[in-house]
Amino acid sequence: MSPRRAQLAWEQRWAKPVAIAALLGVVAFVVSGAIASSVSGDGEAALLRAAHEHSSDVTLSGAVDVIAFLLLVFPLAYLFRVVKTRAERMQGQMIVLLILAPLCLAASTGLGVAAKNDAANQFTAGEAKSTLSKSEARKECASEKESERASCERKELEDDEASNAASEASLAGLAQIFGLIGGLSLIVGMFYTSLWAMRTGVLSRFWAALGMALGVTVLLGIILFLLLWLVYLGLLIGGWVPGGRPPAWAAGEAVPWPSAGEKVAAELAPDEPEDPEDPPSP
Repeated sequence: MSPRRAQLAWEQRWAKPVAIAALLGVVAFVVSGAIASSVSGDGEAALLRAAHEHSSDVTLSGAVDVIAFLLLVFPLAYLFRVVKTRAERMQGQMIVLLILAPLCLAASTGLGVAAKNDAANQFTAGEAKSTLSKSEARKECASEKESERASCERKELEDDEASNAASEASLAGLAQIFGLIGGLSLIVGMFYTSLWAMRTGVLSRFWAALGMALGVTVLLGIILFLLLWLVYLGLLIGGWVPGGRPPAWAAGEAVPWPSAGEKVAAELAPDEPEDPEDPPSP
């Protein structure tokens, strides 16, 4: 069996399991968001109180998020291998970034949940201290109505205490480090892979461009675009996308998209005349 046929056989064998992993990852993110909706409030203090009151929801939501990030390893690594097979100039070691990114983001999420629960416990127990003085709180509330200034000042002081508790939690720094490594790995890995996916025709220009921007959107906390892209990628890998896969998938080699100029030239090109020896059409 030729290397190309072996690769196509591998892609076909793993397509359905990887596609299901991608779609389950999307479901996990949605479920996690629904669970975390119970933890809300106006200001840092209210959020930590809600986190303390619903600590089991915070933990469960974080655990589901960890599972979702781990599931991302499979479609991202699969896409990289599909593209690498069709682009010899691709650097194979870049796949490490697509594996490292979700692993670090999963670790950051787990550590972040532990840090949040620790901060909530310290704050509600009255162990957190405010670095904001009463005079500074008074200045922050100077524009409020006189009848509301006292409650405003109290809220400012409590929010500062909560913010300090969150930043000083034992695992908060480690969670930020893993989050930064994961985010940067995702930015570089997704940009590189999506760029080559577009060049080889594995992804359309639209979905490749969205993939190149995903790392930045995730780092900014905008998860919606990641979910949309993952749904499309899962359907594409599974062969369930409307209209079918781009030709590069079945060909096992790069089938670049025509440029805008090539499209115009093809549209303006005259139809080939019929061969005079051909029998007339009925």
